[in-house]
Amino acid sequence: MAGFKVAIDGPAGSGKSSISKNVAHKLGMTHIDTGAMYRAVTLLAIENQIDMNDESQYRFLEDVQITYKDDHIYIGDRIVEKEIRSKAVTDHVSLVSSFPYVRKKLVEIQQKLGETNNIIMDGRDIGTVVLPDADLKIFLVADVRERAKRRQQDKQNQGYEVDIEKLIEEITRRDQLDSQRKISPLKKAEDAIVVDSTHMSLQQTVKKIIELIQSAKGVINE
Repeated sequence: MAGFKVAIDGPAGSGKSSISKNVAHKLGMTHIDTGAMYRAVTLLAIENQIDMNDESQYRFLEDVQITYKDDHIYIGDRIVEKEIRSKAVTDHVSLVSSFPYVRKKLVEIQQKLGETNNIIMDGRDIGTVVLPDADLKIFLVADVRERAKRRQQDKQNQGYEVDIEKLIEEITRRDQLDSQRKISPLKKAEDAIVVDSTHMSLQQTVKKIIELIQSAKGVINE
């Protein structure tokens, strides 16, 4: 699968990262979770106690290295996977990712990573902005209540109890913020294939996407 690139986009809680990671492992591809990068910037903004509404204060990105490799997100040499999943980061990541400067810096990093052979990159603007020439574009969706159930299960597995109605409210708000932002809003690329995972398990969704990749690869090789 030399040089094959897959872009997977979709709303919050649709399972993009878990599914992409599974597919990548099964096919021997490199997985890149761009959402984790925006969460890392948000974590830094919180830790640095900046005015998060002031775009000019994100210039700290000039002196910070944020990378995603081997299924780990790094700030410098620090792995921050647990910290970036905090409620504070979740509550502010849509705001942080709405700033043109932040998006410009991270898209540059993501496009550089996209030069790697055989990649699956997931996020909200991969097929439209980061990898517009991807060999396969998938727009992964799921009913908001189902997404909330999955998020609730994740939290319970971490030892937290979360009200599902509150999660539905948070996810709905996130959808609105991501879809309405002026810079790189969440939207389906014209040539993307929609995969609705509402009534599919993780493994069923992984199987479906692997079939789409194999089919797309077959077309390219014809």
